[in-house]
Amino acid sequence: MDINNPIRLTAPEIASLWTQYIFDTMSICFFCYALEHIEDHDVKSLYQTALGLSQKHVQEITDFMLKENYPIPHGFTEKDDVNINAPRLFQDPFYLNYIYIMTLQGLTGYSLSVSTSIRADLRKYYITCMTETMMLFDQTIDVMLTKGIYTRPPIISPPDSIDFVKHQNFLTGWLGERRPLNVLEIGDITFNMLKMHLHAALKVGFVQVAQSKEVRQHLTRGLDIANKQIKIFESVFHEEKLNSPISWQSMITNSTSMTFSDKYIMYQIQLSTQLSISFYGTAMSVISRRDIGAHYIRLILELLQFAEDGANLMIKNGWLEQPPTASDRDSLEKERSNK
Repeated sequence: MDINNPIRLTAPEIASLWTQYIFDTMSICFFCYALEHIEDHDVKSLYQTALGLSQKHVQEITDFMLKENYPIPHGFTEKDDVNINAPRLFQDPFYLNYIYIMTLQGLTGYSLSVSTSIRADLRKYYITCMTETMMLFDQTIDVMLTKGIYTRPPIISPPDSIDFVKHQNFLTGWLGERRPLNVLEIGDITFNMLKMHLHAALKVGFVQVAQSKEVRQHLTRGLDIANKQIKIFESVFHEEKLNSPISWQSMITNSTSMTFSDKYIMYQIQLSTQLSISFYGTAMSVISRRDIGAHYIRLILELLQFAEDGANLMIKNGWLEQPPTASDRDSLEKERSNK
């Protein structure tokens, strides 16, 4: 890493570093706790690799930000945000699915970071992060397949030939005969269900160990939303005679001991909600059937309201860390005028 580069980092570059620092410190807390309980050797090896990557990333991001004279974010710490000695909350299959979804989302984030980075050293850094995460993702898929816990997406029969859309009814979905889902729609619904199943299972576990009554109520509401949205996706697949991913909620133990701080829990839930909104929006860009598009619009609005309420709860408790902002020129001018 060239730390002597005189070119200053842009706002999008700082945003990527700041966001990744928060995410990696959160991940370190989860990985350290998981490694105290994971029994399966293959799953433990994946978590050891993931922990090493996150720790390395935190140090590298610290170097970048210190060189730019930016304060290091607080993020999360093993001292304040996780009790690694707490009883087991998740079973090994859940841990395997968790790292699968996290690496999947990490690849999306690193891809965006590369595309918004201009300085050569930062581009090199994110390309390295992406390569490392791709290798971890590949290993995770292999382990899931070996252990028989990966739900393969639906398979369709190959068409006899290529075709072009000839009628406007390709877009319909409310009245009359609906056309079958196409592979783009099937793919997005499948992976949105996979992510939502993880989010639902996390909420089941977090409800049991959250300390604040307000946080527990918020999580319970979020679990209801997640389960309802999963059922909507499943109903679409059921109509098409397509298989759906499995639930992970049975992989939560009955532990009620304090395991993660309420601040940590709320951030994890806010992150999963924001990512769901993002992935739903991406899915809408390729949806052609109007009824599926309407589902996504309704589900996004529901998640937006839930995310806003979550943000207000975090602000109320002083848990929402603010990213660096542009200078407030109006305030500076007022200060000068008052002197």
